[in-house]
Amino acid sequence: MRIQVEQRDLSKGTNIVQKGISSKTTLPILDGILIETKNDKIKLTGTDLDIGIETYVKADILEEGSIVVNSKIFRDIVRMLPNAPIDIKVVDNNINIVCENTEFNLVGNPANEFPELPTLIDKLSFNIPRDLFKESIRQTVFATTQDETRPILTGVLLEIVKGQVSFVALDGYRLALRNINIESSEDVKIVIPSRTLNELTKILEDDEEDLKITLAPGHIIFDIGETLVFSRLLEGQFLNYRDIIRNDHKTKLIVDKKLLQDSLGRASLLAREEKANLVKLNISNDKIVIKSNSEIGNVYEELLVDLEGEDLNIAFNSRYILDGIKVIDSEELELYFMGSLNPCIIKPAGVDNYTYLVLPVRLAQEDY
Repeated sequence: MRIQVEQRDLSKGTNIVQKGISSKTTLPILDGILIETKNDKIKLTGTDLDIGIETYVKADILEEGSIVVNSKIFRDIVRMLPNAPIDIKVVDNNINIVCENTEFNLVGNPANEFPELPTLIDKLSFNIPRDLFKESIRQTVFATTQDETRPILTGVLLEIVKGQVSFVALDGYRLALRNINIESSEDVKIVIPSRTLNELTKILEDDEEDLKITLAPGHIIFDIGETLVFSRLLEGQFLNYRDIIRNDHKTKLIVDKKLLQDSLGRASLLAREEKANLVKLNISNDKIVIKSNSEIGNVYEELLVDLEGEDLNIAFNSRYILDGIKVIDSEELELYFMGSLNPCIIKPAGVDNYTYLVLPVRLAQEDY
């Protein structure tokens, strides 16, 4: 193989496929990037068998071929080369890289040892605008669990019913739900690993172009023009999230989002000193009093709200309630309560496309 490629283009391509490579693999070949010539481009592929990413880079193909090269070393070399054409030549699994006055020689592996990414047959496809997809993932993926004993909850549920897409994540302490509408007659219910979605959002541009999503048994493919992201789907029964979200409430309040976020953020400075990250809310007389105390001191915050219904004392893990508030893009929030022992539901004021539910911490009344 012999190719000539611009440093800037190759660096961008290697950064993309590196996101599909795990640092924990026990198979040495999976530490590598597969480089193949395809017409007037080179195809770069990285995979850890759960995620696979392939991307195309423009190049002058002087001689066709393929090779697997250590991904970290190759990416670092390309990144540090001058912004100039790079000549790459492969002979008997030895790779010669020349850029201006710099030359590297590396030992590679045969391409036929690299695992093939899945070929999808009987596929089902639909499109989602990239900006809405990124926003939906940002507002949900943080609520997935890291607990590998509940693998189905380490991913985000993507459900399509009658043209409405629901993204759902929950970890036993909170639930995040984002709804968007698309043109699709298909009914879909799959769970996508959170790692796949986190890596995908790093690649996606913030534009309104459609992201094409293709499904087949056990797998999903995201088509981003010159890049394809493959992923295994999680197996198992996702919890019936619709039963968790109740529409009735005894207390409703409307509050300025930034003021609440800032007050909780300050209170959490002391809450972090305790295991439970505890913040206590006293809701009455059109105001919230937020308190937190630890061995090193205490904090008192007070802000005005529009209050309907019963007064309430309730406590939360500060991180869990703040995580949901931070991702809501709205000047005001609506908070709904059914008592001090039931979940709080938080929504952007006047908009019904996002719901965040967080469980309270049980305290005795005298502890408030």
